[in-house]
Amino acid sequence: MKHLIIYYSYTNHTRELVKRLQNKFSYDVFEIEPVIPYSNNYQQVVDEAERDVPRGVQPEIKPFTLDLEQYDVIILATPVWWYTFASPVNTFLHQYRLQGKIIIPLVTNGGWIGHTIEDIERLSGGTIQNPISVKFDGDRLVDEALFEKWMERVGESK
Repeated sequence: MKHLIIYYSYTNHTRELVKRLQNKFSYDVFEIEPVIPYSNNYQQVVDEAERDVPRGVQPEIKPFTLDLEQYDVIILATPVWWYTFASPVNTFLHQYRLQGKIIIPLVTNGGWIGHTIEDIERLSGGTIQNPISVKFDGDRLVDEALFEKWMERVGESK
């Protein structure tokens, strides 16, 4: 089974975990990037997300450049914004269908994940397996052992 990591990262927490996963297994990686980058002002982005996420805003993203047909397993990594996935991930999931794929959610957060995994399942149309919620306290990964065990499970899904 061929794996692809698709991710969005605002604070680099998600990006760092994706790098670790990619370094361990050499999976292909695609970063979801908004055409207009978000501000470096964290509070401004939080306020924008609080307003936009409930309305289902889909910011324009740069085009996806890989052939999804060649991948069986999609690791979808996203921070949690207001109890669901980040707005750029919302755009991606509306533009690119993942039906028939195994979807492994990697969700980063500083609090409660809400309905993030359920929303990924509903919108992706894929089959959810081995989801993980990884909590950060500031820049510190709260449970390193949990992430390491999860990576091993993901690696066994080859």
